[in-house]
Amino acid sequence: MYFVLSICFFCILADGYDLGIYGAVLPSLLDYQPWGLTAAQAGAIGSYALFGMLFGAVSIGAITDFFGRKWTLIICVTVFSLTMIACAVATSPEMFGLFRFIGGIGLGGVIPTASALAIEYSPTNRRSLNYALMFSGYSFGTVLGAILAIFLLESFGWRLMFWIGALPLLLIPIMIKLLPESVDFLLSRNRDKEAEVICKRYQMDISFFREQKKKSEQTAGKDKKSIKGLFTKEYFRATLFIWLTYVMGFYLVYGLNTWLPQIMRESGYSLNSSLSFLLVMNLTAGIGAMLASFIADRFGSKRVIGVSYFLAAIAAFFLTLGAPPIAVTYLLVGIAGFGAVGSTQILNAFVTKYYPAQSRATALGFGLGIGRIGAISGPILVGFLLSLNVDLLWSFYTFVIAGIIATIGIILVPNKKDEIV
Repeated sequence: MYFVLSICFFCILADGYDLGIYGAVLPSLLDYQPWGLTAAQAGAIGSYALFGMLFGAVSIGAITDFFGRKWTLIICVTVFSLTMIACAVATSPEMFGLFRFIGGIGLGGVIPTASALAIEYSPTNRRSLNYALMFSGYSFGTVLGAILAIFLLESFGWRLMFWIGALPLLLIPIMIKLLPESVDFLLSRNRDKEAEVICKRYQMDISFFREQKKKSEQTAGKDKKSIKGLFTKEYFRATLFIWLTYVMGFYLVYGLNTWLPQIMRESGYSLNSSLSFLLVMNLTAGIGAMLASFIADRFGSKRVIGVSYFLAAIAAFFLTLGAPPIAVTYLLVGIAGFGAVGSTQILNAFVTKYYPAQSRATALGFGLGIGRIGAISGPILVGFLLSLNVDLLWSFYTFVIAGIIATIGIILVPNKKDEIV
């Protein structure tokens, strides 16, 4: 179990680094004279990877339900790592943007695939905790990018940061040789002998997986398999409001991760100080999500998610009220990070528990994919506002609105009978 969680953690860490590094290098890209990027152009390029993730999350999330998790994850990690090399040697903004889009397809497939593996290899009473531990890699990947940028960016330039993003290629041989396939997937394809070998190797009780399969078949029925299961009478309303929550939550996550360093730089902070806000935001998100997962396992993820998004909205609002002391600013940025990034991590775990096993990866894949609408809008809208020289406060006002709508969205998701999710 812990080996699978570790592999998934490093894959998610690489995912977080590759997405977060764009926000860290954005001030340098805007200063890069050969390209002469405007804020609007930089915002558009920032959305290209997210466009790719939209395709990756929707298509690969569904494909894994039919073809397995292991090889899907390996291919995705390989694709986005190779495109990081391509970005490092790009000779034009157009080439750079194209490679970010292609890499985004691979990035979009990592989260639903790794999430399904992590959930399936975790005991039921530790799923939220183990998932939060695994998915904290996203925040720590962004934190790693911010730390490396603070020490290396001014001296070595932005291209080195993308070369570093190719290091996950070293993980591929280990994944090919040692990463097990999903037991649930093998049993669903009647590959019982392979499933038994994996369970014996990892000292797991295969009867648990068989019982889960039997229970899912009894409760889900034919109409609740894969994509159809998202739109049955029981799940239709939940699917719509979960999607709304994803859209607004991702607007917060990617809007802040892309533009926070540049916004703080334009507010008068130095480059390294601006990057430190990005570091604090994601470090708080990673630690906060693990802490919140303890509460979620006892009292339900839905309550924790609603409170977290509301805190993000409040923190963003207080950042608009003048120039608070630096310590208060760091505190508010940290709360915003936990509320935006951290609660989205718990939302992923909530979705995997909310839907039946047959639709689990598909539900998460579609949720993440639809959420890319907000993810794409964040970098573009904030970049557009900055290019118009609109007061910086309006960028934070959009985050306030997104946080409030996300809170309302998760509240309106129906509760499941006799079940804490």
